[in-house]
Amino acid sequence: MVTLTPEIKDFLANNLCWIATVSKDGEPDLGPKMSMFVLDDNHLAYHERTAGQHFQNLKDGSKLVIASVNFAEKKGYRFRGTVTLHTDDDIYEARVKVAEEEGTKKPAAVPVLEITEIQDLSAGAKAGTTISKD
Repeated sequence: MVTLTPEIKDFLANNLCWIATVSKDGEPDLGPKMSMFVLDDNHLAYHERTAGQHFQNLKDGSKLVIASVNFAEKKGYRFRGTVTLHTDDDIYEARVKVAEEEGTKKPAAVPVLEITEIQDLSAGAKAGTTISKD
């Protein structure tokens, strides 16, 4: 498991994240997730509110990739790992409470990515290189 640095946590708190999944037929899907949050030093998660194609892809076994970029700073990160869907446990119930407090839609699930690799998406020679990997 890879550990998020304070710098990366701060970056994620201040920039939009995008996720990518693939359908069982091989069709890629990409979309923003404004509910992305740092669960702990080794996990990212979000509220799956739409229960649409990404959710179906994850239920069908798709891998999950998360990316975040700040265009003005020309800086960004990509996260890879193992995803677990939480729908009826303590993690899920805690996030339902957060959704209620924030006045947002109750999530159908809380996908949690156990981070095994962080890649640099900053502009320049290091673009796409691995920063940290299990």
